Amino acid sequence: MIDSVVSLEELQTQAKNLARIGSSPCCILLWGDMGAGKTTFSKAFIRYLLKDTKAEIPSPTFTLVQTYLTDQGEIWHSDLYRLKNPEEILELGLLEALRTSICLIEWPERLQNYLPNRRIDVYLNIVDEHHRSLRIEENT
Repeated sequence: MIDSVVSLEELQTQAKNLARIGSSPCCILLWGDMGAGKTTFSKAFIRYLLKDTKAEIPSPTFTLVQTYLTDQGEIWHSDLYRLKNPEEILELGLLEALRTSICLIEWPERLQNYLPNRRIDVYLNIVDEHHRSLRIEENT
């Protein structure tokens, strides 16, 4: 478990560190308020696995899901903020992806009863403009 206050740069380093051990299937749930750093964390994680520090990683706020193919497996980056009903994840194919892919899920509370038991929870909170509290817990 990691529990600390980090700069935004250190947050990205922690995402890369977690990506080093990520392989399919793996579910990473990103908890935190708007602006807490969930997308920043996700982008650093994805760029590391793509081996491309300049890769364009759009936020999936409006598309709900973006996918990427890496050597470690397919990544599903999901932003469920706009999800109206947890059953919508079935239409998105996210339930299957949870069993087969690396899933980064922002706003996981929208999953409700579909929350996977086996997962890594990343909790982010705003400390100030340049720092976030970060707690990473593995649930098996």
